[in-house]
Amino acid sequence: MPAVTNVTTGRRGPYAKTAKRRQEILRTAIEVFAEYGYHGSSLREIAARVGLSETGLTHHFGGKAALLAAVIAERDAEDSLRWSTIASLRDLAAKNAERPGIVALFTLLSAEGTAPAHPAHEFFTGRYATVRQSLAARIRAAQEEGGIRADVDPSVVAQLLVAVMDGLQVQWLYDRAVDMPAALDALLHTLLPP
Repeated sequence: MPAVTNVTTGRRGPYAKTAKRRQEILRTAIEVFAEYGYHGSSLREIAARVGLSETGLTHHFGGKAALLAAVIAERDAEDSLRWSTIASLRDLAAKNAERPGIVALFTLLSAEGTAPAHPAHEFFTGRYATVRQSLAARIRAAQEEGGIRADVDPSVVAQLLVAVMDGLQVQWLYDRAVDMPAALDALLHTLLPP
C-alpha cells in the first residue's frame, strides 16, 4: 500500500513500511522461538534483533503471547493449502526440508503446547483435530474413487499420516540426511491399491 500524506498536517498515514516491519518481526520471532522455545525467549531479544525497543515491538504485536499467535497463524496459513490432498503431503514434506527454522519452531511449540497453560495449547489442540478430520474426509473420498485401499479406517490413517509427518520432522532435525518425502512416499504406496 503506498504511503499517504495528510494534506493538512503533512504527516504520513498507514504505509507499507509497517507491514514490512511486521514481517521482519515475525521472521525474527520464528528464529528466536525456534532457538529458545516460547518460555526461553524474550521480547527483549526479539526487539534487539530487529532494532526496536520492547515498547516498539509491543506496538506491533501487543505482547509475547500475541506475537506467538501471529507466528503460528503465519506458519499455518502458509501450509494450509499443502494439506489439501493426500498427494500434497509429499509437497509439504519437501517444502519443510527447505525451512529448518519453521520446522524447529513447529516441533518445539507443538511439544511445549501439550501443557494446558501454554499459549499455543488451544491452537495445537484445534489444529490437530482439524487436520485429522480434513485428512480423514479426503481419505474417504479417495477410497470411494478407488485411489486408496477400502479396508483401512480413514480416521486411523489420518492419525498415522499426521504422526508420520511430525515424526519425520523430528528425525530430520537431528539428521538432515533423512529424506522426508521419500519416507512419506513409502507409506503412501502402502495405502494405494495394488
